[in-house]
Amino acid sequence: MFRYVLISALAAILLAPSIAEAAPIRDIQIVGSERVEPETVKTYLPIQPGDELTDEALDSSLKALFNTGFFADVSVRSENNVVIVEVIENAVVNRIAFEGNDELDDEELRREITLRPRTVLTRTKVQNDLARLYQLYRSNGRFSANIDPKVIELDQNRVDLVFEITEGPVTEIRSIRFVGNENYDDSELRSVLSSKEDAWYRFLSNSDRYDPDRLAFDEEQLRRFYLSEGYADFRVLSSVAELSENKEDFYLTMTVDEGERYKVDGVFVHSSLQNFSGSVLKEEVTFEQGDWYNSEEVEASVDDMTQALEEYGYSFVKVAPDVKRDRENKTVDVIFAVTESQPVFVERIDIKGNLRTQDKVIRREFEVVEGDPLTKTQMAKSEQNVRNLNYFETVAVNTKPGSTPDRQVVEVDVTEKSTGELSVGAGFSTTDGPLGDFRIRERNFLGKGQEVVLAATVAGERTEFDASLTEPYFLDRDLSASVDAFHITRDLQDESSYDQRRTGGGFGFGYPLSENVRQNIAYRIETNEITDVQSDASRFIRDQEGDRLTSAVSQRLSYTDLDSIIFPNEGTRAWFDTELAGLGGDAKYISGRVGSQYFYPLTDNANISFLGEVGAITGIAGEDAQINERFYLGGNTLRGFESAGIGPRDITTNDALGGNYFYRGSVEGSFPIGLPEELGVKGHLFTDFGSLLEPGDETGPEIADSGSLRAAAGVGLSWRSPFGPIRFDLATPYLEEEEDETEIFRFSFGTTF
Repeated sequence: MFRYVLISALAAILLAPSIAEAAPIRDIQIVGSERVEPETVKTYLPIQPGDELTDEALDSSLKALFNTGFFADVSVRSENNVVIVEVIENAVVNRIAFEGNDELDDEELRREITLRPRTVLTRTKVQNDLARLYQLYRSNGRFSANIDPKVIELDQNRVDLVFEITEGPVTEIRSIRFVGNENYDDSELRSVLSSKEDAWYRFLSNSDRYDPDRLAFDEEQLRRFYLSEGYADFRVLSSVAELSENKEDFYLTMTVDEGERYKVDGVFVHSSLQNFSGSVLKEEVTFEQGDWYNSEEVEASVDDMTQALEEYGYSFVKVAPDVKRDRENKTVDVIFAVTESQPVFVERIDIKGNLRTQDKVIRREFEVVEGDPLTKTQMAKSEQNVRNLNYFETVAVNTKPGSTPDRQVVEVDVTEKSTGELSVGAGFSTTDGPLGDFRIRERNFLGKGQEVVLAATVAGERTEFDASLTEPYFLDRDLSASVDAFHITRDLQDESSYDQRRTGGGFGFGYPLSENVRQNIAYRIETNEITDVQSDASRFIRDQEGDRLTSAVSQRLSYTDLDSIIFPNEGTRAWFDTELAGLGGDAKYISGRVGSQYFYPLTDNANISFLGEVGAITGIAGEDAQINERFYLGGNTLRGFESAGIGPRDITTNDALGGNYFYRGSVEGSFPIGLPEELGVKGHLFTDFGSLLEPGDETGPEIADSGSLRAAAGVGLSWRSPFGPIRFDLATPYLEEEEDETEIFRFSFGTTF
């Protein structure tokens, strides 16, 4: 009996709290909320009046309120079945400021952090933003930077957040060394890497600043180099970056295992495609038996085979190379397996890194859209299209598995670069003499891909004012539209004893006819004046003094398959231009010119180019083409001769009269001269040739118009500098006439500051 009573009493004691906790909640009271309304706080709670009051309910309520990020402290308790919630609100950011930063401006730092005015301040957010800022400074080579966040309390639970920054010096790469390399010395391997040792001429580059991501990329670059030289077993054993005690220098050491070098013994193509022999693709292989093994040539062969198969109608195939090593004989067999693959479709296109550029500007450059079949050729072409925009430092296009095996997600990762230019410049050219330049140009206006230009050039022999707007995708179609206005004056006293003034404007449209062919149509109206004709000028020029109104429509049919629009190394561009003047106005003529330029690659950064062009102009409706409408050759169009240095000329006054017909050609080899590639310095060997003939109705014994071939040969040096292009040319004519005006040296230079 006693045992039964004792057990009942213990059970009552143990069960009493559970019964109390299971009682219903009578009310919920919020204490301490100022900025957040009490009713809003209640909406974050997982409990409501009438729910059972348990320890689990109170604990989940506590966690829910902390997870909102609105509160610095929270307590939840119950009194007489009333839940009392006491909160201390997190402060709200009033202002974010940066102090001590000189190398990185406020806007660049502000883009990196996630905190913004009027957002809730938490310790976690500050720590995360601090880590982002440190990462930004390290990517800019400043590993000794120190950042101290300060919180300044204001009234109404507001704070100012100030990041006090000590940027410190740039931490540069003092040396790059290699261990284990026997066949290539350190200097040759250093040339392969994107990371560079500190040098005086790299003051405009950040390649001599240590970047962990760049070092990982350099490991891959080194591996690709050795694989392209036949070292199929090459490995990077380690890459170590040591920071000096003063945190101003890094010392990089890369340990490698070169392995053996292999030659190609056999090349085989095995096709599992129905009714398709692999032997057909042997001609697409870019290497032969006996060559040193080269992984880049293997990749190029895969690309060529894939493209050839697409032309044969096999869009969904896989070309997989397999390398069989014979370590005893140091040879490899390369086997290309061609198999049919299931069609793969684009599930979606994800674009990252475009902070300013709108997605549609990138998306419209793609050869595919969501739902389209995806091929390797389309991927490569799309990536090159985005590169050609010249809006981005880097462009990477990759794929990852989609929601089903037959779908893939295309990932586009870009790094934007500045597309706006505000420049005040000075320079000199042998064509225009001393010059000053002011230019505002935005190639990606408002991130929409539009180009806006406001420019003024004042030179010794030319003054020019331009304003233009170009929309590359008018009405969201592959239709470019442009409008421009201009005012140009030119001093042509040395060439033809007169000055020229042109004022006008126009508009134009362009659209594709095929993948590589584009049509442009434009209209131009301008006043064209011949003024300040010298009293001793040619009588033919004095007869044409005055102004003419030109109303003209023109077209350009262009073809381009260059590997790069910006810096071509391979491919062809061609053009066919015509212009008709006479739709009102005084000028009445029709002109045309057709030309082509072909680039043949010798190496990755050396090529030889061939250019040819012919043109003709003739008056219509009883008119003759005037002197300021004709063609001229010389200067940049025929090096070795002055501007307007050849062609019809009044030998009594030495005035150039221009010609109605011309032809010209050029052969030029461009090659590195041994300086670091990042300097952008190249050497050139060239020969230019051509002729200009028939000045129109001007005839007489004083007119020299031989129409003979002129030619010159020379050497050049160019620098693609951050200040603008700089080029020196030395040329000597080897075919010329007595009346020609020649020049040996041609120099052009421009700079901005």
